[in-house]
Amino acid sequence: MTRILIVEDEVHLAQGLLFNLEAEGYQAQVVETGEAALELLLAKDPPFELVVLDVMLPGIDGFRVITELRQAGQYVPTLMLTARGHPDDVLRGFSAGADDYLTKPFELAILIARMRSLLRRSEWMTQPQNQVKEQPIDRYAFGEKTVDFGRLELRVRDEAFPLTLMEANLLRYLIEHEGKPVSRRAMLEDVWGLHEDTDTRAIDNFIVRLRRYIGDDPRNPRHVLTVRGVGYRFIADPK
Repeated sequence: MTRILIVEDEVHLAQGLLFNLEAEGYQAQVVETGEAALELLLAKDPPFELVVLDVMLPGIDGFRVITELRQAGQYVPTLMLTARGHPDDVLRGFSAGADDYLTKPFELAILIARMRSLLRRSEWMTQPQNQVKEQPIDRYAFGEKTVDFGRLELRVRDEAFPLTLMEANLLRYLIEHEGKPVSRRAMLEDVWGLHEDTDTRAIDNFIVRLRRYIGDDPRNPRHVLTVRGVGYRFIADPK
């Protein structure tokens, strides 16, 4: 049975989520603080398949929880809940390593749909390659690098780098526009659906990480080039 951890200090919301997720056939557990969440998740015994994580928590907040998880090499799919839904908060969550977000108040059906999407990706990643050939997994190779968007993984020679869902979506978007300048605003709107007034330079944090993964020298990148005053351009085969 799929185990889900709910990290939420609003008792009525936490209990409502617990009731509805158990009704959907999931095994759910609730904790009210970030400290308790980290203790459970880092123990990994037994593991959770998904985390629903509120941003505003007593003690350490959701941003720090997801940051510490990723730094510890724990890549459990994480759906963040934010009360304000401000674009800067959303980007901060993505930058820390969240896979998706939902703004309170939310429709239960939307929450469950988002959860199922993250769980499907996690299942594809844990299946042997010969069992997932019929799944819609896209791969893209350039140079000695291969991006597996279904498994959220970038391989450089024999080394594998796990990608968050948002990092993978950004890299896919750049690849789809290969050779063309892509503005920061376009990436914010088309990749993450952020249409409000947002500091577009927040996208630079993701570019720094992607460059590091693919081995781009930040002083002389070969694949993800800066287009001054605009944004970035992806080049698969630099001459």
